[in-house]
Amino acid sequence: MPVNKYDAFMRSVELGSITRAAESLGVTQSAVSHMIGALENELGFALLRRSRAGAAPTAEGERVLPAIRAILAGEEQLVQTASAIRGLDSGTVRIGTFTSVGVHWLPGIIAAFQAEYPNVELKLMSGDYHDVELWLADGSADLGFVSLPTRLRGEVRPLLADRLLAVIPAGHPLAGAAAFPVAELEHEPFIGLLETSDRDARSALAAAGVRPHIKYTTKDDYAVIAMVERGLGVSIMPELLLRNCSERVRCLELDPPASRTIGLCLPDAERAGPATRRFAEYACSWVERENAAG
Repeated sequence: MPVNKYDAFMRSVELGSITRAAESLGVTQSAVSHMIGALENELGFALLRRSRAGAAPTAEGERVLPAIRAILAGEEQLVQTASAIRGLDSGTVRIGTFTSVGVHWLPGIIAAFQAEYPNVELKLMSGDYHDVELWLADGSADLGFVSLPTRLRGEVRPLLADRLLAVIPAGHPLAGAAAFPVAELEHEPFIGLLETSDRDARSALAAAGVRPHIKYTTKDDYAVIAMVERGLGVSIMPELLLRNCSERVRCLELDPPASRTIGLCLPDAERAGPATRRFAEYACSWVERENAAG
């Protein structure tokens, strides 16, 4: 079954532009418009609203998005399975990730994986925990790194228990301490992530019965570190994210200690294509080796 028209519609929605969708598909803008028009005629209603600001799905277009994602996922699974039968290693794997994994794990995983499987295309989707869970739930991503526990269904594999650390300016009075008392955060200006991104710190604070004095919030992990460097406050962040931090901050274990668990989720493992499963196995093995070596 030809899926070009479904792909044209999906890319127009994801990129917010028919022009950018055409560029990503390597065809003309009129070709994308024609494919979407043919799909609209077939379905009997409009799918996209076009304006100077770009393209956005209509209410009806929103309703059919899950079914169209399923069609495209099924087509990709077919391509991967057929390639495996022919003895080829090809296909596309869409990976959802958050900052610390995207910066400190994925470059190594991808470099090693692509050396062995150069014909597999990997597409990275970077966001916060909430973004990744949405992508996995609606089928936009084939697999993703998540913070456990998660409400997502499917095959979930724990990978690493990652300590949470206090991040404080190098000139802070407690910079030389062995650990940072969580209770102290009630009296310090606290720099946090948005609620959808800050599950780890909020859990550690709640477990200690501490209500921090939140001064600033942002969605950018590295913006938090930069603000701490400038002496604007303190924060709690995962150890993996804090690798290679500058000398202008100190990273101390929390008192009481806290951690997060990083996992890998395949939301529909039974229907995942061979390339997707191969990448999942490779990623798990890579993390295990790195952790053992560290």
